[in-house]
Amino acid sequence: MFEANEIREWRGHDVVDADRHRIGTLESVYVDTVTDEPSFATVTVGLPTRRRLVFVPLADARVGPGYLQVAHPRSQVKKAPAIDTDGELPAEDEAAVFAHYKLDYAPGAGGERRLARR
Repeated sequence: MFEANEIREWRGHDVVDADRHRIGTLESVYVDTVTDEPSFATVTVGLPTRRRLVFVPLADARVGPGYLQVAHPRSQVKKAPAIDTDGELPAEDEAAVFAHYKLDYAPGAGGERRLARR
């Protein structure tokens, strides 16, 4: 896995799926607050007048020359929970992001959020 500070250098680069189909553009990285490791990325998708940020897990992601390749198909990512391009993920919506990809979700031991934007 790559470090969160390294992936920031990829902001604005293409995000592609395993078959190298373009999904969108890397906007930001969310880390897991339990491990402080990169967990999800937000990807800008949509038409210029209707852009939104969708969430995609970074597990098994790879970087290549000018792109970030994620393990999930484009069709699944484009249907993922989304926020406005200037929005933030509400705490109550975190579980839906994990559920969309059939990932286990549990808030922190004190009920704190699992995802933090970096």
